[in-house]
Amino acid sequence: MYPNHPYFAVAITRTCGSGGGSYIGKKLAKDFGIDLYDRKLLRLAAEDSGINETLFAAADENTKKTLLYRVSQHVYDGTFIPPESGNFISDQNLFNYQAKVLRELLDEESYVCVGRAADFVLKDKPNVLTVYIDAPYNDRIDREMQRQGIGRSQAIRYIDKLDNYRESYYRYHTGRQWKCVSNYDLCLDSAAIGLDNCVEVIKRIIELKFGVKAPQ
Repeated sequence: MYPNHPYFAVAITRTCGSGGGSYIGKKLAKDFGIDLYDRKLLRLAAEDSGINETLFAAADENTKKTLLYRVSQHVYDGTFIPPESGNFISDQNLFNYQAKVLRELLDEESYVCVGRAADFVLKDKPNVLTVYIDAPYNDRIDREMQRQGIGRSQAIRYIDKLDNYRESYYRYHTGRQWKCVSNYDLCLDSAAIGLDNCVEVIKRIIELKFGVKAPQ
């Protein structure tokens, strides 16, 4: 473990259907006995900001239906919009509070975070492992068909829509390309390696990087 850094974070970025969040992130958190933050982060950000959690959740959903992230950009720089501003509950400020919570949590606990551009938010922290999980397109389609019990055309629409949103969200808040491997410490193909083996690889990297082993 790095000196003066008793906790670590694993920031997972994943394509839809790769199993990065639904399986790898969850199992990693369970094996280490630490929290996994994805949508649960909304509740913590609401408590920190005083903004109603329903507004965070609504912003989370509404932005998936708009062109906001596709046509503009506002890179996170750690600043906040004051409560007296008419933009206090803007999507950008809601993201700022989620980022603030992620950064402060790292002083209190180890955790796994799925999505939320956590790799960028935590980029200046030494005790962070950034991981990108992907798989071939057809493997991802097959996984979503099986996971959701849906047909191939439905799975394709679901994957394309979610991947496009995640890519736009990431670019908007970071100014970087979502699938650029240089953004991450570790990139894994979950189809080639296997979901459980991905977990084991990440656990081994955590041990090597931070000196921490998952409890047996």
